[in-house]
Amino acid sequence: MIIGTLNDTSILNHLNPVLAQALQWVIDHRRDTFTPGQSVEICPGKVFAKYEAAAMGPAEKARLEAHRRFIDIHVPLTSEETIGWRPVCDLRNCVAPYDEEADIIFYGDAAQALIPVLPGQFAICFPEDAHAPNIGAGMHRKFCIKISIDI
Repeated sequence: MIIGTLNDTSILNHLNPVLAQALQWVIDHRRDTFTPGQSVEICPGKVFAKYEAAAMGPAEKARLEAHRRFIDIHVPLTSEETIGWRPVCDLRNCVAPYDEEADIIFYGDAAQALIPVLPGQFAICFPEDAHAPNIGAGMHRKFCIKISIDI
């Protein structure tokens, strides 16, 4: 998992230019008007942004999830979002089998770390990173960017 700020994404060009391109899209569009649930293709078939209006909840009720085909970038827009994290290799309690179409698997294990992510920051979750998003109180708006690992 990588945590950073939208004010400085230059290091990502060295890691993967597509990560930097996706975050530049967020910087350019974070103040635009979107409909909750709306998806925008950034790179057809490979990178898309989903605009979410999500209810947050307590950490003890959050379920860890993981993906095999996509990297997630979580970008809170209106309020702090805490994201639970634990490496997939440490997980033992699968609560729902892998859904290949949705590219998601859920676990009942507890998060090892709780990481606050503020508006203006981002969290990149790789397939090795189980994560529990939307921990906090109230509603918030965010982008969840999905990047194919085949890029």
